[in-house]
Amino acid sequence: MSEKLNVNVASEFGELEGVIVHTPGLEVEEMTPETAKRALYSDILNLAVAGKEYQQMKGVLSKASRCFEVKDLLSDVLTNDIVRQTLLQEICTAEGALDILPALLEIQSDELARQLIQGVPIKRDNLTRYLSQERFSLAPLHNFLFTRDASMAFRDEVVIGKMANKVRDREAMIMETIFKNHPMLEAKTINPFQPNELMTGKNRMIEGGDFQVAREDVLVIGTGIRTSTEGIDFILDAIKAKKEKVHHVLIQELPDMPESFIHLDMVFTFLDRDACMVYEPLILGTNRYHTIHIQIENGEVTSISEEKNLPKALKKLGIDLKPIQCGGTKDIWTQEREQWHSGANFLAIAPGQVIGYERNVNTVEELNKNGFEVIKAEDYISGKATLPKDGKCVITIAGSELARGGGGARCMSMPFRRKKVEW
Repeated sequence: MSEKLNVNVASEFGELEGVIVHTPGLEVEEMTPETAKRALYSDILNLAVAGKEYQQMKGVLSKASRCFEVKDLLSDVLTNDIVRQTLLQEICTAEGALDILPALLEIQSDELARQLIQGVPIKRDNLTRYLSQERFSLAPLHNFLFTRDASMAFRDEVVIGKMANKVRDREAMIMETIFKNHPMLEAKTINPFQPNELMTGKNRMIEGGDFQVAREDVLVIGTGIRTSTEGIDFILDAIKAKKEKVHHVLIQELPDMPESFIHLDMVFTFLDRDACMVYEPLILGTNRYHTIHIQIENGEVTSISEEKNLPKALKKLGIDLKPIQCGGTKDIWTQEREQWHSGANFLAIAPGQVIGYERNVNTVEELNKNGFEVIKAEDYISGKATLPKDGKCVITIAGSELARGGGGARCMSMPFRRKKVEW
């Protein structure tokens, strides 16, 4: 535990050196058709199947990088009495559950970490709780397998997510507590939520699925139902405060519907220095959704302009990417079907080496046509296949059940350390 891992992310595709994940557990099964919508799901996952599929992704990440579980990191920091008191006070206050605070303080760290994720069962010891229709005093965190959203690393800092839905606020509290207090991690945290700004900051939202690091001086951020313009303005203010020479922020507007457009990484992800995955109708097609370029220099916004699309805007900044189309190029219906099941959502473990769902066969075929060797996750994990030393590849993971949760490999991972990319 004495080794320190500094947070350092200056691209979406530098070789992965540290990543945080959360293996889905009982919190996924504590969902009914009635509560699914409240939990932001459109369907109920089969944990037995989803868990096996998830192990393929975690197996790849564990072989390629140092891989850490949220629950383990949380359990570590909860051994500190001050950290425990502070986090539980914050959670119970926010969720109107101060009556259970004394009991929570007495629970062992490992069990407490489990309950904070999987739910604190309601104790029916008075009339109100006896008659309550709720099963939990603190609800399960059904969405925590999508660890990308609650925190996002940029260079040596971690931006804490300001979640669009209150049911996910506890995820951000937990991730901030981990990054601020775990003895293994070295990072400065930046939190858009400030208790004294309850009114002025109420529209400030930003989630990691909308936040992508193109280069040390270039961010790409989506704005839609999960990340607001006020949330992006907060990021702009944080950049301005550094008073650095030149920094660029590219903003992509997203539609409110369908729900598969929930984040930017559902329609656009980086694959390498020279390639990106796109959902063509939104990213390259003619539509009414703006692509904005904001330039910041020495603490001031020096220009705001509109661009034709993200790849063209990035090319102007020296990042020349070939767009590879989610769902292939033959049929718009196929593109729509595969985008719906996270066909554009890829996680890079190194330049040109990415993880995605095998179910999106047309997307995988399109990658293969563009020089990406196709490797099954189980073959890589077992040693039957190796990654090309200097070549591109797509590692395919099973996703018949996981994809129904509404996210892919990028959604289900929170990289906090990557090697520097040579441009």
